[in-house]
Amino acid sequence: MPSENKMGVMPVNRLLVTMALPMMVSMIIQAMYNIVDSFFVAQISEEALIAVTLFFPIHIVIIGINSGTGVGINALLSKRLGEKKFEEADKVAANAIFLTLIGYLVVLSFGIFCAQLYYETQTDNPQIIELGREYLAITTRFSFGIFFLIVFEKLLQATGRTAYSMICQITGAVLNIFLDWVLIFGNLGLPAMGVRGAALASVIAQCVAAIVALIINLKFNSDIRLKIKNILPYAAIVKRIYKVGAPSAIMDFSGAFMLFTLNNILINFSESAAAVLGVYFRLQSFIYMPVFGMNNGLIPIIAYNYGAGFKKRIKKAIKLAITYAVVIMLSGLAVMSFFAERLLLIFNASPQMLEIGIPALRILSLCYIFAGFNIVSLAVCQALGRGVLSMSASVVRQFLVIIPMSYILTNTLGAAFVWWSFPIAETVTLVLCIIYLKIMYAKINKIRGEKA
Repeated sequence: MPSENKMGVMPVNRLLVTMALPMMVSMIIQAMYNIVDSFFVAQISEEALIAVTLFFPIHIVIIGINSGTGVGINALLSKRLGEKKFEEADKVAANAIFLTLIGYLVVLSFGIFCAQLYYETQTDNPQIIELGREYLAITTRFSFGIFFLIVFEKLLQATGRTAYSMICQITGAVLNIFLDWVLIFGNLGLPAMGVRGAALASVIAQCVAAIVALIINLKFNSDIRLKIKNILPYAAIVKRIYKVGAPSAIMDFSGAFMLFTLNNILINFSESAAAVLGVYFRLQSFIYMPVFGMNNGLIPIIAYNYGAGFKKRIKKAIKLAITYAVVIMLSGLAVMSFFAERLLLIFNASPQMLEIGIPALRILSLCYIFAGFNIVSLAVCQALGRGVLSMSASVVRQFLVIIPMSYILTNTLGAAFVWWSFPIAETVTLVLCIIYLKIMYAKINKIRGEKA
């Protein structure tokens, strides 16, 4: 029988840092890859950058499908380990592989049948349509790499082995950057493939990283045993996974729809405005990713200690995570406000992009004032099995605030004011997160018989 997991015995601050720091580093590297990837694509043409930008909602959907499975696995597996239900933990891990395969088949179908149509609904620029169709087709058809990479990483995170998860992320990101340089521009004797090369670089790197993640799980993850007999779905386990995970997926889907809608608003105003939005989402990932990485370490800590009945450890972990997240986000606010022009020039921004983008980045960065608290609060809801609360906050933010406000501001004050919809939405989300966190504390306080 495995010994007591470190999530139940290590001092909380040290535990959070130990769990979160590898994930934060890997997320920063992943964000750096996103920026470098867009930097390379921007050197081809602004149309190429727009084509990749318009694909971003589909990327979010892919992440959302993975998130729906991964977040549920993370919380349920950690909870079962905390309860010492090791056989059920093994079943959860194996079911994750089956559910991941189903998710990939859904994305594969979209890539085969809908690539051309997807771009035609957003633009009539034939160059953007052709570049985007190629990029989407390759990325979706070979998306099994990112699907299995994420699920194998979640198994490592759920058992407290975030350093191994970091190794997988670094492997994929570094290989992706190298392959971008080789395949996009035709270095090392290979032909220049442009946007097609960017797509191939991504899928090859994801497949290699997924293989590394599988090997690490098989060799070093002693808390779970992946057995073929457990791969077929258990209805009760699947239900529990998606009770927590489905709301997380819906959150990502709503974000994808929001971005799709904004792309359509902005591209009708100016193709450069759509490019600015794409650049912002890549830049913001450099700020948000460390907080998301910390959440990946925080969720199993909360779930494990809730299953083990350690109330004080849960509260301390939440307070520390909020503190760290707020500091990170306020640092991002300063960088985005003072260096907006320099950040845009990284992506070979045209004069029109600079004119639109400098004020846009400064307005959008106001979201960061409240975002750190909001992100951690919603992660607490997920960890304690109340993913519906996280989903409701996301739906309100995306559908009831950002999209309506974008239309209202564009039609009344002009497209230059569309960016204000984001800080307004973050303020509304803050109110919801304060309420939800109080609900979660009430649930934590019901734990009886504190063990430590």
